[in-house]
Amino acid sequence: MSDSVNRLPNRLPNRLPLSHLFLALAIVAIWGTNFVVIKKSLDAFPPFLFATLRYVFALLPAIFFVKRPRVSWLNLAMYGIFIGVGQFGILFYAINGHITPGLASLVVQTQVFFTIGFAMIFAKERLYWHQAISIGIAMIGLLVIASHIDSQTSLLGIGLVICAGCAWGAGNTVSRQAGAINMFAYVVWASAFSIPPLLLLSLYFEGGYSSLVSAIELAPLGAWAGVFWQSWANTLFGYAAWAWLLSKHPAALVAPAPLLVPIFGMGATAIFLGESLPGWKFLAAGLVMVGYLGTIYGLSFTKHSSRKS
Repeated sequence: MSDSVNRLPNRLPNRLPLSHLFLALAIVAIWGTNFVVIKKSLDAFPPFLFATLRYVFALLPAIFFVKRPRVSWLNLAMYGIFIGVGQFGILFYAINGHITPGLASLVVQTQVFFTIGFAMIFAKERLYWHQAISIGIAMIGLLVIASHIDSQTSLLGIGLVICAGCAWGAGNTVSRQAGAINMFAYVVWASAFSIPPLLLLSLYFEGGYSSLVSAIELAPLGAWAGVFWQSWANTLFGYAAWAWLLSKHPAALVAPAPLLVPIFGMGATAIFLGESLPGWKFLAAGLVMVGYLGTIYGLSFTKHSSRKS
């Protein structure tokens, strides 16, 4: 493991700076509403081709304008494969008929456990008691949502999205090893390693070259807008900013932020895809928000209590 991980502070700061909190919220809002874009775009593109196009336009033309970050080729390759193939290739495949987009936005948040677990193993970070309790509260909210699955979701779909969450956690761990670098350039250059395996998967599973060319030629403008949203808003902005936050703060402080993704995801799917929004979803959303805020701000109470004692 790189020494850059160990240079992160062992003691957690009191809280995220307000500007960093707003950045985290902007990221998860984009990621949450993105599940509507994914579902709509998959009507035109098969999942692995869709993922391939996402990273083609994350790579081009940006790679001609940003220098390769000062990080090893192995680190770039690992990040590109974990995030591009492991997270999004699998996630798109799952949403394409195996799980509803709203539920997928929930299940993929298993990344929180993987990210924090990997940080405890490799970076020797400590999980404070208030963080464990807060994450537990948030997970109760996620379990409330999971208990209301319907006939559109299969066990295969849930298992696939859990695998995507594991890959996301692994990608988070790899990006933290990169240290203090230009994270925009990092995401751009890592995209080069996402494209070849995704394209091979598409050629093998999605009908070969002629089928892919046909899908590209027949795709409507709305589907292409979805591709560019994936490439620029989600990948270049979202993942570069997310990797930057992870490089500045301990994983246990940042990783729970995407627990808010299901709130945005289910709200967006209710508005744009017509999914129902009953009372139990509001209950679950409240639990998730309480858990997330407790994870961020609970340490102030912990330190205050320690001073009193």
